Amino acid sequence: MENKKKIIIAIDGFSSTGKSTVAKHLAKELGYIFVDTGSMYRAVTFYAIQQGLISSQHFDVQGLIQNLDNISLTFNYLPSLGYSEIFLNGVNIENKIRSIEVSNLVSKVAAISEVRKKLVEQQQEMGKEKGLVMDGRDIGTVVFPKAELKIFMTASARNRAQRRYDEMIHKGQEVSYARVLENVNARDLLDTTREDSPLKKADDAIEVDNSHLSVKQTFDIVYNFVLEKIK
Repeated sequence: MENKKKIIIAIDGFSSTGKSTVAKHLAKELGYIFVDTGSMYRAVTFYAIQQGLISSQHFDVQGLIQNLDNISLTFNYLPSLGYSEIFLNGVNIENKIRSIEVSNLVSKVAAISEVRKKLVEQQQEMGKEKGLVMDGRDIGTVVFPKAELKIFMTASARNRAQRRYDEMIHKGQEVSYARVLENVNARDLLDTTREDSPLKKADDAIEVDNSHLSVKQTFDIVYNFVLEKIK
């Protein structure tokens, strides 16, 4: 789709509200760049796990901070898929960052100010040319406070847990619904109460509750807001 005016679209919200799916489809429809910032924090978490810096029992915060310069994250476009996936130091780790282990630890990593500072700088650099759809927790409040369109996506914890559970079962991961719901609630608490850039709705963001909406219905609602902005 051709449009004269390129904008930045910031999509924030709780985990498992389908932010990335909607953002990915929007970028494809508009010919925009898509950046899933959640996958950036997941990638740093995956790196920390691989290096033995974090587990359910311990977290070597200083060790991770000292290793930040060894972490190179890129989004490489894959023509076979029609969208970009995340690479850590040149290796595609898109599927590896979706495990329950990473999900359980990512909010702790994302709460570290030095980690956020490094990733926010990278994210802001990506948006200099506009024509960008970015999703995360603090895009409309911290990364791009002047984004032309801000969407805040929410849904009930039970609905979100069911979506995440179905997704993991589909990928062949063994996990219980109760454990996934526990993870969703724990992440909500950490995301909304952390000191640095907590998850919150920007004053000028449009809230979309998709507890009872399909992916297509959610996309259609957001896409209409986009069309209004770029007219």
